[in-house]
Amino acid sequence: MNRKTIIKKVWRYLKRYRIYLVFSMIFAVINVIMQLSIPIFTGDAIDQIVAAGEVDFSALFEIFKKMAVAIGIAALSMWLMNVCNNKLTYSTVRDVREQAFSRLSKMPLKTIDKTGSGDIVSRIIADVDQFADGLLMGFSQFFTGVVTILATLIFMLKVNVIIALVVVVITPLSLFVAAFIARHTYDMFKAQSEARAEQTVLIDEMIGNQKVVQAFAEEDEALEKFDEINDRLKDCSLKAVFYSSITNPGTRFVNNVVYAAVGLVGAIYAVYGGISVGNLTCFLSYANQYTKPFNEISSVITELQNALACADRIFELIEKDIEEQDEDAITLTNANGRVSLKNVDFSYVPEKPLITDFNLEVKPGERVAIVGPTGCGKTTLINLLMRFYDVNDGAIKVGEDLTDIRHLTRKSLRLNYGMVLQETWLKEGTIAENIAMGHPDATRDEIVEAAKKTHAHSFIRRLPNGYDTVIGEDGGSLSQGQKQLLCITRVMLKLPPMLILDEATSSIDTRTELRIQRAFLKMMAGRTSFIVAHRLSTIKEADVILVMRDGNIIEQGSHDELVNAGGFYKELYESQFAG
Repeated sequence: MNRKTIIKKVWRYLKRYRIYLVFSMIFAVINVIMQLSIPIFTGDAIDQIVAAGEVDFSALFEIFKKMAVAIGIAALSMWLMNVCNNKLTYSTVRDVREQAFSRLSKMPLKTIDKTGSGDIVSRIIADVDQFADGLLMGFSQFFTGVVTILATLIFMLKVNVIIALVVVVITPLSLFVAAFIARHTYDMFKAQSEARAEQTVLIDEMIGNQKVVQAFAEEDEALEKFDEINDRLKDCSLKAVFYSSITNPGTRFVNNVVYAAVGLVGAIYAVYGGISVGNLTCFLSYANQYTKPFNEISSVITELQNALACADRIFELIEKDIEEQDEDAITLTNANGRVSLKNVDFSYVPEKPLITDFNLEVKPGERVAIVGPTGCGKTTLINLLMRFYDVNDGAIKVGEDLTDIRHLTRKSLRLNYGMVLQETWLKEGTIAENIAMGHPDATRDEIVEAAKKTHAHSFIRRLPNGYDTVIGEDGGSLSQGQKQLLCITRVMLKLPPMLILDEATSSIDTRTELRIQRAFLKMMAGRTSFIVAHRLSTIKEADVILVMRDGNIIEQGSHDELVNAGGFYKELYESQFAG
């Protein structure tokens, strides 16, 4: 996006709080007028000093009273202006973050799968913070600077037109310097944000997979990659900061030239009686105040380049595609466990077909096991059943009347499934809260009963506070097997009409697995169940076993039927039970 487009998008958020913007500008005007009146009082006070011993103290006292009032009003208006600016900035930033996070929850999985989690975190946290800093600096200094320039110019013209014209002619040089530098710093700040995001992605990966990194002695390689990104970030940051820092000295040089010119011309006028010493002092103060905002505005313009570069990345996230809305979809109310897949085609990448012309009929209450080599499409089939991805062709239908799942709301479809994956997910909270995630109204007795059925009760009871023990992100210090038991208990508590067990016992010891298998048999009674398993011993009791290879069902039948058929399933079975 170009900068004009980004500014328009920022304004859409700002205009919700334009009342603060209006008051900020009003207080900025009051502050500037009060500050600009102080040099007048100072000049008047100097003119009251005629010579040594000839001072009009009564007039000075009146001037000092007015000056004190002006200083008080200026300070109060400055404070109120900052309050408005803070309210405007951080309300806007809050809305941007809320929309970004809301957008994240609505993104299709294919979009999230293609984007590093660290990059998303960097956009929502770091880039929004940079955007807020630039926005606040802009409101705090830009409006005040503009008002100061205009008001000072008016005051100077009233004092002396010729000297005022000298200031007006020379000062804009600082804006040209700032504009030239700003054009070149935008791309550098954008490169800096992208490098920072890349660094966050790597750090996030290393923290999340630290055990794997250490187990395979990849520390040096990870450090080398980090150093490469870190050096690139250093180079981008140095260039961005170097070019942006040129702005201040450049504009200060122009400002000093203006001050010197005013002093020289004003001195000549004072010698010939064209201006009093008090008015010349007042004018020099105005010249300094007039040029100072140019310096501040130049700094703001440079900082805004960073803010706009970060805003670009934020809006790019906010405007990513979201899942198709369930506007005309109906609620699934008669999920009796019947599932039908007709001529289903699917691929993650168009040029690499995965599932082709897939057909399957599942009766209510049937236990369907899915086996096959890695990459054959087992987990993909689960993703399609849950509608994490939509089929490219064909249809998946559920319920007594076999409704196409694309015509159902995602929420109602997923509420009728209970899912236990190989990868566990637990949130920060108590054990009881994690178990009741899918059934928040469950009583403590129901939670305990579900835990007893999955044999999780024994280890939960040994925890410091039992079911009220608080665990950290992703289970904290719990073992992988204990975390998986909690996920199984979560489904046992809810007991929906359809179950999906994707390597649900992969992290559990053999003895506990035998107990859980008996619990699963109770849980699956009368419920349609899809069981993905590599250990074939866990699926002997399945009603139907689907053997998949390259996205197709190549064999189908019960365990005994498939073994007797002597096909691919028999090879898989014998490879695990060679004896």
